[in-house]
Amino acid sequence: MTATIALVDDDRNILTSVSIALQTEGFLTRVYSDGESALKALIENPPDLAVLDIKMPKMDGLELLRRLREKSAIPVIFLTSKDDELDEALGLAMGADDYIAKPFSQRLLIARIRAILRRTEAAQPSADGGVQEPAEILERGRLTMDPARHRVTWGGTNVTLTVTEFLILETLAQRPGIVKTRNQLMDAAYQDDIYVDDRTIDSHIKRVRRKFRQVDPEFDAIETLYGAGYRFSDE
Repeated sequence: MTATIALVDDDRNILTSVSIALQTEGFLTRVYSDGESALKALIENPPDLAVLDIKMPKMDGLELLRRLREKSAIPVIFLTSKDDELDEALGLAMGADDYIAKPFSQRLLIARIRAILRRTEAAQPSADGGVQEPAEILERGRLTMDPARHRVTWGGTNVTLTVTEFLILETLAQRPGIVKTRNQLMDAAYQDDIYVDDRTIDSHIKRVRRKFRQVDPEFDAIETLYGAGYRFSDE
């Protein structure tokens, strides 16, 4: 079935351009110019995924997500400003699935949408009425990763990661001790031939480390091998 994507943003140019790009890729779209008008529609007629701007009049994206989560578990991607790390962290803690900083690549947004929809579909009943085989839970030392639920724990404590961060960590943890180059991590995290700078991977690694150190200040399971890449240690 064709997936329906809801776009909520007070910038008409973004609504128009992103909607056209999504329709070109075969998605159906619904657009809303503020959180207040979107809330009822998203609850009564939920899309397959919603893309929400954080900074909006009447009702901002964080408040929209908070009220949406009282009624619905639809996947959500936030659009944020470059320096809104606090809003990003709060949004993820409230149940957002990922975030992308403005200005953003439409190809990157579409790739993130596809990745989240694939993950969501993996947890749904198959077309013949059966349940699809869930992805295997990955356990490496104190790390546990559940791909079907997009759940990560360290020593039993939840760690909230974006889709991109999850895919990077999963790639490293699948083969402990094996060095993964930045290109390999880019291939795992950014599909559909999305180009990203090497420094983008470095930034994601820093964010992942910071999140784990919030629950364990001694976290050092992701090692940097200068000039080579990164590896995961489960010792």
